[in-house]
Amino acid sequence: MTRPIDSANRHLVAGFAPTHRRNSLSKAIISRVPLSLLRLTALSLLVPLLVAAGPIPPIQTTQERTVDLELILAIDTSSSVSSEEFDLQMRGMSQAFRNEAVIGAIRASGDRGIVVAMVQWSDARKQLLAIDWFEVNDQETSEQFAQEIDNTPRFLFGGGTALGGALTFAARQFEKNSYSGRRKVIDVSGDGRTNQGTRPERVRDKVVDSGVTINGLAILNEDPTIDSYYRYNVIGGTGAFVITATDYEDFSAAMLEKLIKEISGVPIVQAPKTPLLQEAHIFDKPGKNGPNEEK
Repeated sequence: MTRPIDSANRHLVAGFAPTHRRNSLSKAIISRVPLSLLRLTALSLLVPLLVAAGPIPPIQTTQERTVDLELILAIDTSSSVSSEEFDLQMRGMSQAFRNEAVIGAIRASGDRGIVVAMVQWSDARKQLLAIDWFEVNDQETSEQFAQEIDNTPRFLFGGGTALGGALTFAARQFEKNSYSGRRKVIDVSGDGRTNQGTRPERVRDKVVDSGVTINGLAILNEDPTIDSYYRYNVIGGTGAFVITATDYEDFSAAMLEKLIKEISGVPIVQAPKTPLLQEAHIFDKPGKNGPNEEK
């Protein structure tokens, strides 16, 4: 009669068992060993190997490339901007990047070049990165960027005017790219005052505090005093300025002048931190049809 094998003699029997029985017994024994004990045993074997190998090198991360300027062109595509007026804006920008004076300003800005992106914006829910960050450092790359502008359609149509939303969206693009600019500039152009969303001066102050300069190109065809509104409510930062265009036909010359000044870093007018005169606008007396301001 075969006597049962007690647990104390199980390892002795396994040693004299045939190979196939030994394997089966080994698997059975291992299956009964607590998982925590197996982990502890594996760790005790691994630690000496790690010590002998030396310290583990840190995980490599993508390093930001330093450039002389990060520039965002923020284009108004609200209801007040017709298709023809949008085309005039785009054409004015592409012509400016083909101009020798702009190319010269890019070369003079430093030896690291500039990067440019384009944002289209209208109301508080409509902002879009129309052209991703593009490196421009000479005539060839400036021509390539001008061609990129020529090939870019209008992505947003209609809607109100939310300069606060445009500035918020534009500022976020600096955080998402792989560049570190010695200067950061938002170049915002438009022909109207904010009529919805967060007040632009609130966003302006936060953006400026982060080290970004906001310049404006005010188009006077709808409101002949829009340049004053931009000066006190939109622009800010070191050397911030407003350039005016009497209408969209005048946009090209105004954009050329503006790009030369902001790329070369020439200070024009320092935006006041506290406006000398608080202009009255739609937010001062909100009524039934007043703006739905974001919290």
